[in-house]
Amino acid sequence: MFKKILIANRGEISLRIIRTCKEMGIKTVAVYSTADRDSLHVRFADEAVCIGPPKSVDSYLNIPNILAAAEITNADAIHPGYGFLSENAKFAEICEKNNITFIGPTADQIRLMGDKVTAKDTMKRAGIPVVPGSDGLIGDIAIAKVKAKEVGYPVILKATAGGGGKGMRVVWAEEEIEKAFETASMEAGAAFGNAGMYMEKFVEEPRHIEIQVAADKYGKATHLSERDCSIQRRHQKLVEECPSPFMTEELREKMGTAAIKAAEFIKYQGLGTIEFLVDKNRNFYFMEMNTRIQVEHPVTEEVMDYDLVKEQIKLAWGEPISGKVYYPRMMHAIECRVNAEDPRKNFAPSPGKITSLHTSKGQGVRVETHIYAGYTIPPYYDSMIAKVICRAQTRDEAIAKMDRALREFIIEGPKTTIPFHIWLMQNEDFRAGNYTTKFLDDIDLAEVLPK
Repeated sequence: MFKKILIANRGEISLRIIRTCKEMGIKTVAVYSTADRDSLHVRFADEAVCIGPPKSVDSYLNIPNILAAAEITNADAIHPGYGFLSENAKFAEICEKNNITFIGPTADQIRLMGDKVTAKDTMKRAGIPVVPGSDGLIGDIAIAKVKAKEVGYPVILKATAGGGGKGMRVVWAEEEIEKAFETASMEAGAAFGNAGMYMEKFVEEPRHIEIQVAADKYGKATHLSERDCSIQRRHQKLVEECPSPFMTEELREKMGTAAIKAAEFIKYQGLGTIEFLVDKNRNFYFMEMNTRIQVEHPVTEEVMDYDLVKEQIKLAWGEPISGKVYYPRMMHAIECRVNAEDPRKNFAPSPGKITSLHTSKGQGVRVETHIYAGYTIPPYYDSMIAKVICRAQTRDEAIAKMDRALREFIIEGPKTTIPFHIWLMQNEDFRAGNYTTKFLDDIDLAEVLPK
């Protein structure tokens, strides 16, 4: 097994990986920017190396500095966490050339699934259902108009290198498409350095349901059931749960089989997530594959009693998977992302110093966080500062537990999304499992949340 793993990330995911490594007897190296000098992942790792100033491009995205940190500490593997370099094929390739194990898939697999047009074409060849749309990239607005007529409005324009909702526009009629194409491609170019766009039929009333997969180096894959990630704002997830209240045993069997087929078709290695859109008639369509650990992996861990980070490390070392398909136990888990944002002001970022903190506790309550009283949330990175995961025997009990846990979670100083989550746990439609990715589109949170 690996002797020492460098974690090329920050915040709660770094702490999460450090904990598993300690339990496995593996030494850890934290890297940090000058803005994160006082972060807990720096304190709890066996070693820590500063890799640059606050901006991500100068630190957590600085490949030479991260590799130098691995070399001077004699790390034999790098765990990228999520975000930053976790889906960077060049980084995975450089690690391999320097005889450092990248804990994730191969560079070729990252490239294959990282470009959404290529990924969609690959899934078509694998026999996985995909949303009808353009065959490859759309070269200009004229072609976009022709393809939209063929597919039928509404359509959605998507950046091929996109993520986090950037470079996406829904178009309901032909007179809207020119402006939508121009703004989406400009946004994609600025965000990803790639302005390439493709088009899909816009699935109305969709659920966002993903299947967790694990695959070894010997061609075998398995799945660990689904997560429902439909509660979103601006295409970014806020709440995830397992199992999905929309799922049936028949649908789980079909989607799980498709996910395994997809992973084995590309000879995938490691942990990954096959993401699907599911329409109101329970037809499902491949959307994308995330070739890394997910933010929402704890809900699967809680329902399955299964350490996904440990499995990820073992797969990278070369151990085979059991081949077993994992289905939810008689349990339900929900995760709420706590962001330093003001939900009353369209989720505007709210960095700053935490003056007082009390985290939730109790049976079936798990809090993943790197914050503490006196910690200053920097403005340079993603606004997520904690995750609250609650597990119970039924969905109703999990919701009640989450409501209680959120009310106990006190963060004074910056604004957070906790009031939104408390409101959501009381919402009748959510409690009934009656929601889609459009759930928040017509809700004015400034009106419904307490002042």
